[in-house]
Amino acid sequence: MAENQGIYQDAIPTARHDDVIEFAGNYNLKSIHLHNHKGESIDIKRLVQEFNIYESIYTHAITGTAVITDAIDLIGNGPIQGTERISFKLATPGTEKPDHIIDCTEETGHPMHIYKLGSRQQVKDGMIMYVLYFASREFLRNIRTKVNKSYSGTMDTMVNAILSDKQGLDTKKKITAQKTLNKDKVVIPNMKPFDAVSMLCNRSLAENEDGKAGSVGYFFYETTKGFQFRSWESMCVDARGNPRPVKQNFELKIMKMGEGLSEVTTMDDVILDTFTSVEKCVFINNFHDVATNTALGTYGHRVITYNIFDKSYKIDDYHYHNQFGESKHTDGNHPAIVDTPVDWDTVDNANIGGTKQKGVSDYPEARVTVQPTTQFLHGDDTGHFGTDVADDGKFEGSRISQKNQVLAGTRIHLKIKGQSYLSAGDVIAFNFRRTDYRNKTGEYDRQYSGRYIITAIRHQTTNKQYTQLIECSKDSVNIPFERVPGANYPGTPPKGPTFTNTD
Repeated sequence: MAENQGIYQDAIPTARHDDVIEFAGNYNLKSIHLHNHKGESIDIKRLVQEFNIYESIYTHAITGTAVITDAIDLIGNGPIQGTERISFKLATPGTEKPDHIIDCTEETGHPMHIYKLGSRQQVKDGMIMYVLYFASREFLRNIRTKVNKSYSGTMDTMVNAILSDKQGLDTKKKITAQKTLNKDKVVIPNMKPFDAVSMLCNRSLAENEDGKAGSVGYFFYETTKGFQFRSWESMCVDARGNPRPVKQNFELKIMKMGEGLSEVTTMDDVILDTFTSVEKCVFINNFHDVATNTALGTYGHRVITYNIFDKSYKIDDYHYHNQFGESKHTDGNHPAIVDTPVDWDTVDNANIGGTKQKGVSDYPEARVTVQPTTQFLHGDDTGHFGTDVADDGKFEGSRISQKNQVLAGTRIHLKIKGQSYLSAGDVIAFNFRRTDYRNKTGEYDRQYSGRYIITAIRHQTTNKQYTQLIECSKDSVNIPFERVPGANYPGTPPKGPTFTNTD
C-alpha cells in the first residue's frame, strides 16, 4: 500500500525546530504510521483529529484511541481488521532524555497494537469518522497467555520472572521494581499474567534501607516509560525516606479584569507561566467523606486471622491515627482528619491513664475481616506476607487502609498543557488559594494545596495543541490540623431511650 498523501492539510502546529517551544501546548509528532498485516505502512497523521494515550496506577497496561476522519476508505484498502500496529513518537519540544519522550516507534521504542475499530459514523458523502482503539503489546499478550508455574524468592524477583517469561507476557520493556522484604513460594494456578502479579501485589511487603519492613501492598501498572511494581510509599519518598522531587508545580490562576503581563515579561516567562497554570480544576472527592471511609475500614478495621495449621485465631485492630506514622505519605506525615471526639462513647487510653471519648479511629468493628492464614505451607514458618504468621492481621489492616486512603482520599482532576515527561506515579505540587474574601495575601489552602501523586493521566493531542488531563491524589496534609487536648464531644448526652407499645 503506497503511503497516503491524504486530502487534508496538516494543521498540527510544530516548532521551527524540534528543540524550540513556540507556545505551551506545542508538541512534536512527525508521523503516525499504521502497519497492516501485509507489512505495508501508511502515515495517517493527517487523518487523525484527536489522539489519546491513557495510563494509570490502577491499570496494568497503557491504552489509547485515535479519532479518524476517512475519505480514502482506509478501512477497506488497508484493510483494518484489528490486528494492525501503530507507531509514533510524541514529545514536548526541547526534551532529549528517553524518559521524557513517548517513544512507540519500531526503531527505538515499542509500537502499540490496534485491537478494535468502533464508533463508526457517516459524517457526509464520501467521508466517515471512526475510532481506532490500541494498547501495548502486553495488553494483548495478557489475554492470550496464562501462567501455570511455581515461583520462589522475593516478590519482586517473581514479578520480574512473570513479566519476562517468553511463553507468557514476554515484555521487552523497562521494569522498575521496588525491593520487597518477604520471600515465599507461590504456585500460580493457570492465571493470566496480570492477575498473577496482582495477587503478588497484595502479599508484597517493602524493604526499607535499614532492612526492616516498610509499607505493605504494591501497585503494578504500565506507563509510557515502562512497567512499575512499587508501593504507594515509594511514590512519595525514596529509599532513604526523603520526599521525591516534584516534577512540576501547578497553580490554579484566575485572571482578574485589567490584569495582564508586564511589558518586561519575556516569551520564555509567558510559556513557563502557561505550563504551570491549570486550565480547569475539579475536586473529585475529599477525605472528609467520613461515612464512606468508616465503612471501608480506613480509620478502624478489625482483622481476625484463623491459623489453619495450629487451629488458633488472633484479633488485630487497625487504628488510623495510632499507626499513621508507620509509613510515609504524600504531603508530610500529618493525618488528613483530626482525632477529635465524634460521639459520647469512651474508650480506655493508656497514654492518659484513663478514658477518652472516641474518635473516628476508635471503632474497629466498623469493618471486620476474617481471613485464613497458615504456617509451613511450603515448609517455611511464615504467614501470608512471608513474615511471622502473627503479623498477618496487622499488615492486612494497614494494606486495606492505605489503599482506601488513596482511592477515597483527596483527589483532584486537572487540565494542563501537555508535558511528555509527566507519567502516572510522579509527584507534582498544586497550589490552591483559600476561598476566603479575607485572604488578601493569597494564602494557600492547607488541605487541597501541596504535594500530589499523579494516579492517572490522559495525553491528548489535536490539530491545535497537546493537553493533559491528570487525576491526582494525596493521603495527608502538610500543616497538621489543630487538636485541642482533652476536648470533649460538644453538648449533653441525650437521655433515654423511651419505649412505648402501640395500641
